[in-house]
Amino acid sequence: MNFWQQLEKPFLAVAPMADVTDAAFRRLIAKYSEFPGRSDVVMWTEFVAADGLVRATPEGKEKLMADLIYTDEERPIVAQLFSSTPEHMEYAAKLCLELGFDGIDINMGCPDRSIEKQGCGSAMIKTPDVALEVIAAAKRGAKSEKGGIPVSVKTRLGYLEDEVETWIPTLLRAAPAALTIHARTRKDMSKVPARWERIARVVELRDALSPDTKIIGNGDVLSQADAAQKLAACGADGAMVGRALFGNPWFFHPTKRVPLKLLALPTHGVNRDEIIVADKSEVGVKYVSMEERLRVMVEHSYLFAELLPFKSFATMKKHYKAYVHGFPGAAQLRARLMEEGNSPDKVEVVVLDFIAEINN
Repeated sequence: MNFWQQLEKPFLAVAPMADVTDAAFRRLIAKYSEFPGRSDVVMWTEFVAADGLVRATPEGKEKLMADLIYTDEERPIVAQLFSSTPEHMEYAAKLCLELGFDGIDINMGCPDRSIEKQGCGSAMIKTPDVALEVIAAAKRGAKSEKGGIPVSVKTRLGYLEDEVETWIPTLLRAAPAALTIHARTRKDMSKVPARWERIARVVELRDALSPDTKIIGNGDVLSQADAAQKLAACGADGAMVGRALFGNPWFFHPTKRVPLKLLALPTHGVNRDEIIVADKSEVGVKYVSMEERLRVMVEHSYLFAELLPFKSFATMKKHYKAYVHGFPGAAQLRARLMEEGNSPDKVEVVVLDFIAEINN
């Protein structure tokens, strides 16, 4: 079943971010953004190496499979894969079908050099013929007697320069179920503002070449209100949220918000005060307290250790920097967490000490 056709419009999506949107953090997002039963948010896994799923040792494959852990509360959920080898992509797509995912997405936008050396991620923009073979392979793997699951693609505007007029039509002719556009080139990385006006052109190309493909804009989405403004301007079907999720599993909650003034996010010229005013205009909006943020941070720490015991616990420290920001004493608390927060129980002790101190 193609769940993309059942989504409410406009919808939002959780970006696939390595060592961020892992099983632990996704579970918290689903819990604190009240996912179950919703049809306006789509979850993505971290990207997973299809080559590794085929060739890894049993121990290595076990670790990769942990990136594909999910719960029904996270649905609809899409497994993101990368490979430049069609046979490996077909195998991995079939595996994700068997695991019960709602869809498969192919990463054609990651700028990481180690990924590009494999001919994957953004490097696929330079090899459109290979990209089309990989999409076709994923579709073969995703088929079943009942129809299978849909295949989508995530990419950028181009490699060294804007290639919307050539690269995007190539992908659209493959009729992906959805196409996510990070509104920057690979050369841009995230150093310049996302060019959402170019997504409007992608929508025009979609209308002409593949009308059933959903277009998702990605880049610099700071809040639900900000996403609504960007989508209204470009006409895309949905918006994907990345860095604004750090320390903010409440991002998609119908009424709860973490004030943007408390988040350490680059705005690229966006006026945060205007966005906050827009959020405040929502009926019944409530802001998440500092105490709740710290409590959930501790919960996040325990869940990470439980679900991903083979991963370095230091991975959690990037989350601590986001949870612990924008309130009195935050700098000192962050410093203690960076130094002492090497296990969930130690994180809990540091947080409890901090709360006790500020309450005295």
